[in-house]
Amino acid sequence: MSIRTDAQEIIRQALQACLPDQAVRKALTGKEFGAGRVYLVAIGKAAWQMASCGAQMLGDRLEAGVVVTKHGHSQGNIPRCAIIEGGHPVPDEGSFQGTQAAMELVRDLKPEDTVVFLVSGGGSALFECPLIPAEELTALTGELLSCGADIVEMNTIRKRLSAVKGGRFAQLCAPARVYAIVLSDILGDPLDMIASGPAYPDQSTCEQALAIVEKYRLHLSPKGMELLAQETPKALDNVETVITGSVRELCAAAAAASRDLGYEPVLLTDQLCCQAKEAGSFLASIAKSHQEDGRSLAFLAGGETVVQLTGHGKGGRNQELALAAAEGIAGLEDTVVFSLGSDGTDGPTDAAGGMVDGTTKGRLEALGLTVHQVLTENDAYPALQQVDGLIMTGPTGTNVNDVAVVLIKRP
Repeated sequence: MSIRTDAQEIIRQALQACLPDQAVRKALTGKEFGAGRVYLVAIGKAAWQMASCGAQMLGDRLEAGVVVTKHGHSQGNIPRCAIIEGGHPVPDEGSFQGTQAAMELVRDLKPEDTVVFLVSGGGSALFECPLIPAEELTALTGELLSCGADIVEMNTIRKRLSAVKGGRFAQLCAPARVYAIVLSDILGDPLDMIASGPAYPDQSTCEQALAIVEKYRLHLSPKGMELLAQETPKALDNVETVITGSVRELCAAAAAASRDLGYEPVLLTDQLCCQAKEAGSFLASIAKSHQEDGRSLAFLAGGETVVQLTGHGKGGRNQELALAAAEGIAGLEDTVVFSLGSDGTDGPTDAAGGMVDGTTKGRLEALGLTVHQVLTENDAYPALQQVDGLIMTGPTGTNVNDVAVVLIKRP
């Protein structure tokens, strides 16, 4: 098997191990909901997969449900559930319509009723009822994505501008109980930040939100600034939460797959959080340092990098990470660096990520492209597409951050 074939098999096995079906099944097995009605609300990029399993487990107990997921992520009908697709990473009219449907579903519930709330990453954009004009929210989201703010900083701002984030959806469900099953996509699994914590007390403060505005010089209207000064719910007494899935599981699964293929896995970190280009350069340095080791090695780094936009091209953080590594591993034999998002979509593209080897830089230069030029334009997608460097998985049904891997294959 070639090293690229090995890489594809590691990707396949790692994603398969992190699908949320089993986690939802485990969380609902034996769970009693009393005599009241049971409703289901699922949000995020893994919402369809989670809701499909949830509806199957609940069976006739399920009164009705609403599923809000990313465009293209629905895989068919789910009994008793309305499925609405919305925009990610920027909310759109579908996001707003799906959220309104969920809010209508939980209106006027009784104390004996239960809302099974299935949460996955991407919910911040997909589950949204803005308290400011949609145009202002869209512009602000674009600013946050382009300025280099991390996901915690982004959600600290967004939850204060929303009628459903920061614990407010759980308040809308009251007096009914909320049973939340959360698939984590944020380092350290902070429940108040995953999908901006619609059913969890907010741990961030107004002071922190205002500091982020100042740090990145964000543009907000007077109404937006007024909302940032209003505190979010700090306690909720109608919610039970189960957290499942994380980037740690993704890394462990990738390590196990690597070992099965004859590589010695080394976990560098499951807390990767830096500029994508810096991470790619670092992983290339790791690859160069171990060329003479004599063993087949797999170095793994899980987490979520960020991209600071300097151009107007097409790409994503994982594609940028891989492309940045191409410079450092140029000319190396049987060495590959790949990085992918577990949800199957990297940034606003249909690729999960990127893969490069020792020939990638030379092949790009033969096309008249340099790695530096492509990264400056944030145009990794078409560049990698021309050198067979895109990882295409399609929507995976899960969302537990990203994993980047250096493979070094030796006889």
